[in-house]
Amino acid sequence: MSSPTLSVVVPCFNEAECIRETHRHLIEVLSTLGHEWEIIYVNDGSKDETLDILINLISGSSSIRVISFSRNFGHQTAVTAGIDYAKGEAVVLIDADLQDPPELIPEMILKWQEGFDVVYGQRRTRKGETPFKKISAKLFYRLINSLSEVPIPLDTGDFRLIDRRVVDVLGQMPERSRFIRGMVSWAGFRQTPILYDRSERFAGESKYPLRKMIKFGLDGVLSFSIQPLKLATSLGGLVSACSALGIIYALTLRLFTKDWVSGWTLLMISVLFLGGVQLVFLGVIGEYVGRIYAESKGRPQYVIGYDSEEPSANRRQVKPLLTRKTSI
Repeated sequence: MSSPTLSVVVPCFNEAECIRETHRHLIEVLSTLGHEWEIIYVNDGSKDETLDILINLISGSSSIRVISFSRNFGHQTAVTAGIDYAKGEAVVLIDADLQDPPELIPEMILKWQEGFDVVYGQRRTRKGETPFKKISAKLFYRLINSLSEVPIPLDTGDFRLIDRRVVDVLGQMPERSRFIRGMVSWAGFRQTPILYDRSERFAGESKYPLRKMIKFGLDGVLSFSIQPLKLATSLGGLVSACSALGIIYALTLRLFTKDWVSGWTLLMISVLFLGGVQLVFLGVIGEYVGRIYAESKGRPQYVIGYDSEEPSANRRQVKPLLTRKTSI
């Protein structure tokens, strides 16, 4: 097959209920484009039948590739692997649950042909999601935008088209705690949105429970901002100033009046408040130090357990290929 114009990257984790329908939609859309294309499915260590289904889907097709991790490495890492292996001049990132419509891909390509390097889907509505998730997502995007050193479009996910120039920039960013939508914004270039209404999942359950949402949010904030550290400095200065005023007040009462600062209440409040602030920001600093430690080990971001384009690849007898080694 000649070098494709378009690569479509589809990360998958326990999507056996969705993947056939997702594949059918993608093939229907891509077959109308008039361009060479490829689909790269990245199986992120699924425990269900996802990999078996994907292997059956690629039968006899040179335009479809399946890459499977040796274990679960996470959604953002799966997206990264797909980008690493993509050969197209443009790369579309889309999840396997059909919440983001493949039917928007032709419109993204038109915007790309107009000269935009990034065409991202921006959600008008989010169907089938709880009020808590909608509110928390809205607050998260506004919080990270207020903290980030580069503007990140509101109400967007990883559903987007990126030009080869952006792909090459992402390939030079080896960090492990990845926040793809923020990294694409950091890269710059010409970017434009396409508004759409996000659908419910075709089947199955969300792969982002509360615990993963919190971790993802922390990765986004800590990877793209040092504002939490600056906040620690500012709050430390404020607390020090208040403490100095308290000391002056206590000394004034002691030296110039007959009143003493009596009782344990004020003392205990001060001690507990200062201790709480210190522990919180020790935790913030610990998060940054932990990320530095993870980067310093230089381990690969992911391990490939199966690659459909490897001549000797076999699910049961495959030598893991170490790829994308990080550096500091």
